[in-house]
Amino acid sequence: MRAMVLERPGMPLRLLEKQDPIPGPGKVLVRVTACGVCRTDLHVVDGDLTEPKLPIIPGHEIVGTVIGIGRDVDNFKEGDRIGIPWLGRTCGHCSYCVSGDENLCDEPGFTGYQIDGGYADMAVAEAHFCFPISNEYSDVEAAPLLCAGLIGYRSLSMVGERVESIGIFGFGAAAHIVTQLALHKRCDVYA
Repeated sequence: MRAMVLERPGMPLRLLEKQDPIPGPGKVLVRVTACGVCRTDLHVVDGDLTEPKLPIIPGHEIVGTVIGIGRDVDNFKEGDRIGIPWLGRTCGHCSYCVSGDENLCDEPGFTGYQIDGGYADMAVAEAHFCFPISNEYSDVEAAPLLCAGLIGYRSLSMVGERVESIGIFGFGAAAHIVTQLALHKRCDVYA
């Protein structure tokens, strides 16, 4: 498969031919159809985030089609359209994971940082951390929802259902998505 690989922070990505990945237990193999570019990806490439696994294939806003399934995967099948987000694995046993707050895990693994990401023809991901993607969205429209969309939606959902006004402090994609969601809910938005 073709992959854009970061060999050293601060250096340009290199187009390389790599062996096709094989999904292990609990994992899916995905043919990538779109992968967004998040500011975090740029931080990884620029070296602003320390200690990435090198070499690494960046990209964590991945949309694609399942083309292979590892043992013990029962939530997806070949042909399913799915998304792969930034959070790629957790320890499963720390207090955060046990309480359902796995996004705060003590030992997480991040797609495009410690786990090869989506700037490639194919990607492997833990099935537990993938999302089904609705056909309402094109691949390009769905990709940003896997990072900024998740962050924005979680933030907005924490304010509750009965909110009439919302103040947004931020400027990136998450703030843009939250603004659209809040306006859709007929909230007064102050940004």
